[in-house]
Amino acid sequence: MKLIRYGRKGLEKPGLVDAQGHVRDLMGVLPDINATTLMPESLARLAKLPAEALPVVPEPGRIGVPWSGCGKFVGVGLNYADHAAESGLPVPAEPVLFMKTTSSMMGCNDPVVLPQGSLKSDWEVELGVVIGSKARYVDEANALSCVAGYCVVNDLSEREYQLERGGQWDKGKGCDTFGPVGPWLVTRDEVPDPQSLALWLELNGRRIQNGSTRTMVFGVATLVSYISRFMTLYPGDLITTGTPPGVGLGHKPPLYLKPGDEMRLGIDGLGEQRQRVFAWDQALIDE
Repeated sequence: MKLIRYGRKGLEKPGLVDAQGHVRDLMGVLPDINATTLMPESLARLAKLPAEALPVVPEPGRIGVPWSGCGKFVGVGLNYADHAAESGLPVPAEPVLFMKTTSSMMGCNDPVVLPQGSLKSDWEVELGVVIGSKARYVDEANALSCVAGYCVVNDLSEREYQLERGGQWDKGKGCDTFGPVGPWLVTRDEVPDPQSLALWLELNGRRIQNGSTRTMVFGVATLVSYISRFMTLYPGDLITTGTPPGVGLGHKPPLYLKPGDEMRLGIDGLGEQRQRVFAWDQALIDE
């Protein structure tokens, strides 16, 4: 299934995308797609619904984050060897973890607003992993059974804040609007191998990131297992798994976002995002 939430911010409605690409209304079935919806028994019930019997939403309008109630937004850094090289950093011996704020999460096509004074904001197309079952000290063999599904994430990063302002990476990763998610949450059954997905990003119509999840240093099962050793993962939690090369930091000279830029990005089978970049005083985040 491809689960979707659509409508004005804070008033999103639940839906699913059928085989023909039409959005079907789930309001008559459940009030929202939330962490409870992502548990195996709930997804199994939804999977039995005849999509063709659900009302078509002719103009869904804005697309929101595909589920509500994300408790943790966990990031993984330097998880592609060629991205580590372009960043001038060694390939890590163990996964590099950081936290993104849940307040950075937004709909896939919502505006990206640069923080005040930002000069080094950057893009990162990434595979998002959405948890569906509680995971604590789960082994790799069983890790994927804890996954509800997958989504596209743009792990936006303010590089000065991240790398030049002291402390941990979090201050450059959790800015408002720095976590576009979606358009869909695609359930695990539709992604038989999360390590064979092509992902890409275009800036102003020019393809600058091209990669495949097969070149991850640590695969999805390894990451879910590893992270579950340090924190319990709950339904609705999101892991974003690293980016292939082509980020602005790796360009020579570096290339960073500016107001008016447009990003378009996607992952095979998981949909596409498109964001326009605004300065802080050009857009209101809560509108």
